[in-house]
Amino acid sequence: MGNPMTVHKDGTPIYDIVMETSFEGLAEELKKLKLDGRKVCIVTDSNVASLYLDEVESIAAGCCKQTERFIFPAGEENKNLDTVRSLYEALINMQFDRHDWLLALGGGVVGDLCGFTAATYLRGISFVQVPTTLLSQVDSSIGGKTGVDFDAYKNMVGAFHMPKLVYTNIGTLKTLSDEQFSSGMGEVLKHGLIKDSSYYDWLIDHAEEIQSRDLNILEETVRISNQIKKDVVEQDPTEQGERALLNLGHTLGHAIEKLSDFQLVHGHCVGLGCIAAMAISVKRGMIEEGELSRLISVMKQFHMPVTVGGLLTDDIIETTKSDKKMDSGTIRFILLEQIGKAFVDKTVTADEMAEGLNYILTLA
Repeated sequence: MGNPMTVHKDGTPIYDIVMETSFEGLAEELKKLKLDGRKVCIVTDSNVASLYLDEVESIAAGCCKQTERFIFPAGEENKNLDTVRSLYEALINMQFDRHDWLLALGGGVVGDLCGFTAATYLRGISFVQVPTTLLSQVDSSIGGKTGVDFDAYKNMVGAFHMPKLVYTNIGTLKTLSDEQFSSGMGEVLKHGLIKDSSYYDWLIDHAEEIQSRDLNILEETVRISNQIKKDVVEQDPTEQGERALLNLGHTLGHAIEKLSDFQLVHGHCVGLGCIAAMAISVKRGMIEEGELSRLISVMKQFHMPVTVGGLLTDDIIETTKSDKKMDSGTIRFILLEQIGKAFVDKTVTADEMAEGLNYILTLA
């Protein structure tokens, strides 16, 4: 499906993002990594295991000395140090050394947890990302951010650790639940909002084909989102500046996600956070009110929630203070100067956040 997209760091090629509509090309890509004589442990969750583990394991088995599997219960509540500890234990018992590999097969939870384990086991081993959800294909598998939640504080423990390959099988999007698919659209719309207004318009124009999971349109969606994330990550690999723009909707979104005990999926929380951030941008006179209505309308079209109940404004604002995006006690908030142009702002007040939140907490 076109040429691989190569991600660089300081001008040096680090890994390829390969996009196909099946797993047929995976063997060829794994062979390029020279895994002969090495062990590979496939890390996945209980949902993905039943769908794709046997197929991927049999492909990997033809490319390496030995394959192992580590399956943990699906769900954000299992993205924690207890699961990492179990994986460390399994790798030690299987005598994995620093030349052996991990392969993350699944969505963002699997990729983040597997990547963090790869970053920290024996001070760092190599790993491959095989993302199977829309959210992981467009966002979390790219850029080397890994991490786990700590006492429900999202991604509070983590490391930057680049994969050696991202192999994206667009065909897996056909088996996604409607909830997980619409969750991925939260990150997709965010890419358009922060960097590319024409992409944002294109997504709205092709909403029907995206919803019907037309593989050609989905391939284009994932490709453009990958290009946007790749460009940002290459400019700022460890989030010192530009990369922070990818956090549009995340400051309030993470707080909502935590306070809902992760009952709300990540992409939906990001979408809610984007509405609140855009509302603040409208109040500041940067974005027209009509754009906010348009965002709410398109989110509804993609079956994303535009309101949330049962949470208190003060609790959400208080929770943002423990967010890892704090800078000397100040929240780095992402706002929109215009559609397709985001910026980092450290002056957003609690009152402004309350106004933005009021919009999503009371929206009919």
